[in-house]
Amino acid sequence: MSLDFLSKPNDLVALLQVSDAEDIHVLVDYITDKGKGRIALASDVCAKLTTAKEMGRYDRSDLVDIGYEIRRFGGNTLTNLYRDARWALFGHTNPISSVLDKVLPDSSPAVDYDEVVRDVASNLKVNFNKNDSLLIIEDGILRKLLKDSFEKMSPEERKTVLDELGVTDLSLLAPAATAATLLAGKMAGFATYKIALMVANAVAKALLGKGLSFAGNAMLTRSLSVVLGPVGWVVAGLWTIADMASPAYRVTMPCVVQIAYMRQKAIMKASAVICPKCEETNAKGSKFCSGCGAPL
Repeated sequence: MSLDFLSKPNDLVALLQVSDAEDIHVLVDYITDKGKGRIALASDVCAKLTTAKEMGRYDRSDLVDIGYEIRRFGGNTLTNLYRDARWALFGHTNPISSVLDKVLPDSSPAVDYDEVVRDVASNLKVNFNKNDSLLIIEDGILRKLLKDSFEKMSPEERKTVLDELGVTDLSLLAPAATAATLLAGKMAGFATYKIALMVANAVAKALLGKGLSFAGNAMLTRSLSVVLGPVGWVVAGLWTIADMASPAYRVTMPCVVQIAYMRQKAIMKASAVICPKCEETNAKGSKFCSGCGAPL
């Protein structure tokens, strides 16, 4: 497996190329509004991506389109109208365009994915530094959504999730203490992947009416069901905020969450082995399963 999705996190195609088709289906549903289309999405692109989803496979041009549309939705609508006009009139290498670049915004119809992620993080009130990497900000987005959902959980539900994340200190059952633990990232094993799975599954369920399609996560079933409602309520609340209620954010926010999950899944695949007996995730090189003790 190529690790370009880690060394070049801004390159969405590199990640999409190592991702499962079922996970890409979710992105297509977010972009195309489950095939119904969007005002800001060209009808031919919508039809192309919807057809690829129905066929269950994506060629490189499909992956390029998916990455491009996510980055395009990431730009401000009015700014994108300006970019499209400049691109159509002058292209990107025209001398006139070079002069305009010195006094006006860049003419590229899409923004960098890093900018999309930072914009979503800012609107979600994620605490991050301007020098933080894209991967750190993605992680912060996932933890912020889960942290906010903890405030809507019962103590029993919080305990279920904390147990899954390897946190055994019962004093952390209070929402504030749990939030501090989540944001500090002080959890065992593949906790970041588990958080990503829980949050992305809940967001998909809330916005698409169905969760993710996944295998090999039987041990996570209870935790996944626990966070469905709370994360769904958090997402529903976001749509009442002016900025997050815009059509663009209704695409970028869930896409950023889904891509963060897909990246963590790719990392897990590259660095872990699944126990054939209990399906627990273990670090590669482990001699025994951390869940059931079976030899690996």
